[in-house]
Amino acid sequence: MSSPQSTPSAAPLFTPVLIAASLILMIGFAVRASFGVFQIPVAEEFLWARSEFSLAIAIQNLAWGIGQPLFGAVAEKFGDRKAIVAGALLYALGLVLTALSTQPWQHQTVAIIVGFGIAGTGFGVILAIVGRAAAPENRSMALGIGTAAGSAGQVFGAPTAEFLLQYYSWQWVFVIFACVVLLSLFALPFIRSEKVASRSELEESLGEVLKRAFKDPSYTLIFLGFFSCGYQLGFITAHFPAFVTELCGPIDPNSLLAGIGITTTSALGAVSIAVIGLFNILGTILAGWLGKSYTRKYLLAIIYSLRTVTAAWFIMMPITPATVLIFSAVMGALWLATVPLTSGLVAHIWGLRYMGTLYGFVFLSHQIGGFLGVWLGGKLYDLNGNYTLVWWIGVGVGAFSALVHLGVRESRSPVARPA
Repeated sequence: MSSPQSTPSAAPLFTPVLIAASLILMIGFAVRASFGVFQIPVAEEFLWARSEFSLAIAIQNLAWGIGQPLFGAVAEKFGDRKAIVAGALLYALGLVLTALSTQPWQHQTVAIIVGFGIAGTGFGVILAIVGRAAAPENRSMALGIGTAAGSAGQVFGAPTAEFLLQYYSWQWVFVIFACVVLLSLFALPFIRSEKVASRSELEESLGEVLKRAFKDPSYTLIFLGFFSCGYQLGFITAHFPAFVTELCGPIDPNSLLAGIGITTTSALGAVSIAVIGLFNILGTILAGWLGKSYTRKYLLAIIYSLRTVTAAWFIMMPITPATVLIFSAVMGALWLATVPLTSGLVAHIWGLRYMGTLYGFVFLSHQIGGFLGVWLGGKLYDLNGNYTLVWWIGVGVGAFSALVHLGVRESRSPVARPA
């Protein structure tokens, strides 16, 4: 009599790799998301125009984008752990040097080091690790959870900075954050490299797969579409706390906000970034779950359309504590929901072998958008005394991205065969 065959158990979703990778992302993004809180303290201490520190944050975003494919290639060539260690060391060094900077050009130069540090500990390297380590049936969801971990950092990053600034100078807060970044390296022993690729993918060189991707119109469309995500996120992260501090109507002393200790618009500005992060945890996990069953390009088009409508509604409404919180919640649900879908799209079309580098180049578009969103926010504020034009540019590029993704061909790109 033959014994019944045992049914193979499903692969676990939460693995040590996913948990460790999520921790690194959470810490890195907690620090990065707090930079907007420093806009006013830095400008007031040195009597700078708003555009000076904004340019530093903008350069940081651009350096992050340039560094992302480079660190992806380093991780694929020399190992994921080495890339993460290099990134964390640069990140911490950049934060310490920021604390020592007293001139605009110093902040703007050091921002390059910070940006490269974020690249080494950010999405390009970490999500590639998560994607390779996850079982195929869990990959989309795992990418969503990893992305959500960055949002979890955003929940407490800005409020923590606001809290610390009540007791320490902004310089010491940057030093504290540098130490926190280095603590993330304790998760490193749980990071292991996975080489999950087909035989044809393993035989294809990095140069060949990049050439194949760059010739593919879908890769160009994904690259262009990711621009608006960076523009909107860069602008809001860097300028929304200051925007709320200066333009939001007063907080009712009898309101629920006042009851939980949020009595000033500066506190509301920091909390709004946390609200965005909180709702983004839900949004990115939902996006990862939907990406498992539905066409990713259509999901991306829907997300960008909803972002466009939400931003247009907000800027046309009176800026009150209620509209700030509503906007933060809705935009938060859409915030990084594009990341698991975009990274999953890259892995699906061009494979896992060089996912870090391929996604890194796409992410460069995101950070070019981030650079412009942050820099234009400061520059146009200094010229016009408000952020209105920057908001409407964000509405326009969001609508552009919604349309662009409809042209993506969501099918596996054939591996080039040797002649």
